[in-house]
Amino acid sequence: MINKFEKNKLLWYSLHLLFGNNLKIITKLREKFKCVEEIFEARTKDLLNIGVKREKVEMITSGKIVSQATKKISEVYEKGYEIITIEDREYPPLLKETYDPPIVLYCSGEKEVLTQTCIAIVGTRKPTPYGRVVAEKLSSELVIRGLTVVSGLARGIDSYAHQGALNAGGRTIAVLGSGIDNIYPKENVSLYKKIINSGIVITEFPLGSPPYNFHFPIRNRIISGMSVGIVIVEAAQRSGSLITARLALDQGREVMAVPGNITSKYSQGTNWLIKNGAKLVTDWKDIVEELPLPLKEKIFAMENIKEKEKPKLTPEEKIVLNALKPDEKTHIDFLSRHTDFSISELLSILLNLELKDMVIQYPGKYFQKK
Repeated sequence: MINKFEKNKLLWYSLHLLFGNNLKIITKLREKFKCVEEIFEARTKDLLNIGVKREKVEMITSGKIVSQATKKISEVYEKGYEIITIEDREYPPLLKETYDPPIVLYCSGEKEVLTQTCIAIVGTRKPTPYGRVVAEKLSSELVIRGLTVVSGLARGIDSYAHQGALNAGGRTIAVLGSGIDNIYPKENVSLYKKIINSGIVITEFPLGSPPYNFHFPIRNRIISGMSVGIVIVEAAQRSGSLITARLALDQGREVMAVPGNITSKYSQGTNWLIKNGAKLVTDWKDIVEELPLPLKEKIFAMENIKEKEKPKLTPEEKIVLNALKPDEKTHIDFLSRHTDFSISELLSILLNLELKDMVIQYPGKYFQKK
């Protein structure tokens, strides 16, 4: 026998199939009725009065949509995906507080990540080297301090934000503008597989949904809605990232931006945001400053402890660390030329710095100061 929890999930999913992304009608239904069961027990007159079309009313009152949903929901689980509804405990708490949250999320990965404190990092699909490094750096620094990074799995800044979180052993959430089984862009399928091992990928679009252009503004309200704040790394004057920033403002979220080169078109959007009141971000501390007070105090208290416990460095380690930059990867050959240490000496020194958690190594013998 189906329990109430499973029944409610099925009913929410039925509404999702019936109305799709007609957020206006779904919002009206949620405002009019106390619970999802009341919607399916409602009189035809009441449903018509709030704007539900007659053919859809008949689908509800006849039970036809529930029968269709029963089959469709089974297909989702058979393919290895899951469904979270707006009343499930795993549903992102901040997203639920927004005006028009999705009533259903398709997901793949670790569901408990959705309830963690999130920061969104987004930006252009065509980043400069500066933008790539900054996205990875900020993302890794945030997850190291227990936060979860949200982005859109798009090319460019989104991908580097996800990758930065993964490289640091942290959690990240990708929000798609397509079906959960239709990863876009295709080049990010491998990144998708990495994310679901320690984070989660979500979408409100049904299985098989293509990445239509109009899906992305709809998707962006989830990215901002589930996050405490949003950081724009690089963005042109007219871009999807600025749409996300506007959505974040409408949702009462903190909007932050990384300043950029005034001659780069990919910095025009971020510099404009800063000029118009967005918080200027130069490091992770600027972002943490905007978190709720208890969490902010906890993170800074832990940083003070770490600072006191920092390991002592040898003279050789100090030389190498000073030759590295926190915002750019440096090849070992460059280090050898600028420190007068041999490659073998450098490998030993860099290993010690890695063990002391002060340096990150990347493929190809590239290193970066933490």
